[in-house]
Amino acid sequence: MAGNKTVLYGGAFPVYDEDGRYLIKSKIGLLIYLIQKKVFKKVQINVRTNALVSYLKTKKIDIVFAEYGMVGASVTDACKAANVPLVIQFHGADVHHQPTIKKYHNLYLKAFEYASAFIAVSKDMAKELTKLGAPTDRVFYNSCGVDTSMFLPVEVEKTKHNFLAVGRFVNKKAPLTTIKAFKIVTEQVPEAHLWMVGRGPLLEAAEQLTIDLGLTSQITFTGVLQSKQIIESMKQMRCFVQHSVTSSDGDMEGTPVTILEASASALPVVATAHAGIKEAVIDGVTGFLVAEHNVKEMAKKMIFLASSPQFAAQMGEAGREHMMKNYELNDRIATIDSIIQNVIKKK
Repeated sequence: MAGNKTVLYGGAFPVYDEDGRYLIKSKIGLLIYLIQKKVFKKVQINVRTNALVSYLKTKKIDIVFAEYGMVGASVTDACKAANVPLVIQFHGADVHHQPTIKKYHNLYLKAFEYASAFIAVSKDMAKELTKLGAPTDRVFYNSCGVDTSMFLPVEVEKTKHNFLAVGRFVNKKAPLTTIKAFKIVTEQVPEAHLWMVGRGPLLEAAEQLTIDLGLTSQITFTGVLQSKQIIESMKQMRCFVQHSVTSSDGDMEGTPVTILEASASALPVVATAHAGIKEAVIDGVTGFLVAEHNVKEMAKKMIFLASSPQFAAQMGEAGREHMMKNYELNDRIATIDSIIQNVIKKK
């Protein structure tokens, strides 16, 4: 931030200014940067760091807010050299994915020593950050948020036996497990239908499993949908489902935004007792939480909600209230702003 101006960058390390020009000004420096990045796959590149230092000083930046641990760790040296405070927000894989932790281990240690604040989007993540070495007094819990004015209540009681899953087709979201649970559901609720939104490396396997289980007429793969399309889809749903698990490489969720959006839409949620989901879904009140990989229990809860529209609606209403009270987007942004302003004052 520079005064009232906020500068946003994409990618793992800022190499462009707000006008899209390289921070590295010399052609030789740019060539060195590209060779070290593309050929040698280096994580820390001095010429790039020096360019960021120059930018931070020239623009008189008050503070750097870095999204994702890898980004924060990569810019730590530059922030330290420019004497600019650093706040890092973590989201999931940057804390739990073991190959990532191994790759950035030394940079994380530097970040834990220098940065003024570390924001975790789940309580499990906050604990894990302290295990990795982040000072406890600089770790703050602030979940992801949802715009409850954008996701309006669904009339759950009037819906058919429709279930919705939204997310990337990757191991930690276990789409194949969701399909297996849904197969059990169809044995007791033949008219049930499951919509699966998203793409990813497990999509082909999910489609094949659907064929193998004879569910091609009861599962629809929509591909990636825009927010407005998902909102429209939610109006037809009885329940939102997500079977998040800890993958073999340690990767975990933070707080899945799709679950927040479903609850804000007054849909009951059936999910796993996993990471930030444990706070987002109140078991037995706003939805049901089952153990990871427990296919039968997940199916049981889905069947119950399919056959209990009034109870499903009651859960959904409680879920929306929970979102408005604890996950409202503006409140979550205000918490981040408060952390940032306190850091600036201390400087």
